[in-house]
Amino acid sequence: MTSTPLHVDLDGAVATVTITGTAAGNALGGAAFGAIPATLDSLAADDRVGAIVLRGAGDTFSVGLDLRWYLPAYRRVERSGDERAAARRALHRQTRTLQRAVTAVEECPVPVVAAVAGQCVGAALELVTACDLRIASADAVFIAAEVDIGVVADLGLLQRLPRIVGAGATADLALTGREVDAAEALRLGLVSRVADEPAVLYPLAAATAARIARAERHVTAGIKQVLRASRDLSVEQGLALSAVWSAAFLPSTGFADRLRDRMATTAERSAP
Repeated sequence: MTSTPLHVDLDGAVATVTITGTAAGNALGGAAFGAIPATLDSLAADDRVGAIVLRGAGDTFSVGLDLRWYLPAYRRVERSGDERAAARRALHRQTRTLQRAVTAVEECPVPVVAAVAGQCVGAALELVTACDLRIASADAVFIAAEVDIGVVADLGLLQRLPRIVGAGATADLALTGREVDAAEALRLGLVSRVADEPAVLYPLAAATAARIARAERHVTAGIKQVLRASRDLSVEQGLALSAVWSAAFLPSTGFADRLRDRMATTAERSAP
């Protein structure tokens, strides 16, 4: 397994971040979680990048946490006395670090499109819920596996998934740990599109990202921020925030020209 848990390719305005992980199945160990925020920060600072595709190496997304790396932290908690207390504090710090890595995806000002093939399990599912869009291949399987290993999902699944598929569906998936195939994921709204196979999925995700990247960076960043903030705001508060963004950024370079072009195109389409 390569020592680099993420690999980045830039094609025009689209950056593809490929998870190679720290173990078989693109498993996510400490190095992978450490690389996620650093990689996204670097891409966000690159003015050439207008959208990001997040995928797994090969024909699977990720089997989730690299348990060979993660389980020792739990085993240390089994000690007694002061050692156990110290181990609990260390586990808490580690969990918060992983949470910040996943949150970095959500907070990245550049839109992130998850391209999910094969298995998307546990922490990997938590990771894709932080993405802006999710596209799957027909062989994709989503599993909230934490319940089956005796832990509570703690990287954002229980907070983000209800906003995507609703509270009832989230409870179903989190409490049962059952497999959800791509067709059901589409019905639930977990993914927006399903491709026949990975060979079709990755070009579709790249094309979607390229379409997003046609917009100016401040526009897509504004959409992300308003959408994220509006989850916890009333409609009126959300409208007020949108008004602030419009007032700040509508007078952008080329806006009048693009508006004029759109009006001309609309007129041509409606002409008899």
